Amino acid sequence: MKKLIKKLLPSGLLHLYHFSLVAIAAVYYRFPAKQITVIGVTGTKGKTSVTEIISAILEEAGKKTAVASTLRFKQGDDSKRNLLKMTMPGRFFLQQFLKEAVNNHCDYAIIEMTSEGVKMFRHKFIYLDALIFTGLTPEHIEAHGSYANYVAAKLQIAKALEHSPKEKKILVVNRESKEADRFLETEVEKKLTFGGADGKPYTADEYGLEFSFADEVIKSHLIGEFNLYNLLAAATLAQALGIGPKTIKQAIEKFSGIPGRMQLIESDKPALRAKQKFIVIVDYAHTPESLAQVYKTYHRRPKICVLGGTGGGRDKWKREVMGSIADIHCDDIILTDEDPYDEDPLAIVADIQRGIKNTPVTTIMNRRQAIAGALTVAVKIPDSVVLITGKGTDPYIMGPDGEKTPWSDAEVAGEELEKVLSKQQSEPPEIKTS
Repeated sequence: MKKLIKKLLPSGLLHLYHFSLVAIAAVYYRFPAKQITVIGVTGTKGKTSVTEIISAILEEAGKKTAVASTLRFKQGDDSKRNLLKMTMPGRFFLQQFLKEAVNNHCDYAIIEMTSEGVKMFRHKFIYLDALIFTGLTPEHIEAHGSYANYVAAKLQIAKALEHSPKEKKILVVNRESKEADRFLETEVEKKLTFGGADGKPYTADEYGLEFSFADEVIKSHLIGEFNLYNLLAAATLAQALGIGPKTIKQAIEKFSGIPGRMQLIESDKPALRAKQKFIVIVDYAHTPESLAQVYKTYHRRPKICVLGGTGGGRDKWKREVMGSIADIHCDDIILTDEDPYDEDPLAIVADIQRGIKNTPVTTIMNRRQAIAGALTVAVKIPDSVVLITGKGTDPYIMGPDGEKTPWSDAEVAGEELEKVLSKQQSEPPEIKTS
């Protein structure tokens, strides 16, 4: 029905429809964003991670937070997984969320803000006090019509900060992004930037991060150099909000990680865990840049890569690119289903495979079987790593006509890992004869 309405309604009427819903919601809930400090986080990558790190730092400082993100909806100690497959839900959702945050006496509301949300005016009436821009790379090109339109949509979020009635507004920008200067044109009271040099001296590897910030040496459980930028983004804003370096350090060092973002999968049975001689990682990486960063983190290990691709009907340009990145970094590749929507999943996989020229590749369309196959290979290669990318915490595999199959990469990987390790444990030792 939604698709039919979109086809039949002129774009002007469709825009009016979306704007009207947002405006009515704001009026109905009495503009709750005016009654709470609101932090927005936008960019192509890192939004969920930065949102969670900010929340952790604010809580360490004794503040009560509400969070709306791809991962979850949180009000104080109450947290619910986001099962909507939308980062910025419509239909009154965000205004109701903000009203609940006010009613729950939260000090801060932290909201992931997307270009798709902008298209439907969902950023309107979310009166921002602060905004973090993590950086932009090509994404959602088909949805927006061009990269220029995608950038323009993101810049509308910066304009929302500029036009917000709040006082003492703060903008934090990744100065290494090629679009940084355009965001820094935003007229607000305080503009700050961050970049990798701000963390020097730092070390970043598969075991964690150690970096410097405001004369503090901070050790983080987060994995990969890209997480240095997420940590610096959150720390820079926290300091601008008046939180001291020692509190920032304590929060980051306590912070254990984010589900679906470089998430380590291990057996919860000590005997089986002792048998596991390889690493299993689940990560959301769904852009060429993020996929490359995940692979580079484990450059010293043989990599068995379970790779899906873009969802059906979108960003077809990057499928072959992601295949070529896997070809460069992986030792074995297993191509599988991800979110085909109304497109032929085999056609999606074929697009990815065009980028793979030299690495052994197997196609296993059943995602569970693909993960199991990768684990079976890893058992035979000590010190290897299985990298399962593309879905992170996505709760469904999206099929044709809106079909949703409940899913969790982490749960499935854990279940299949248990089977592989149990089988390995039960097999008699190999007897060598002279």
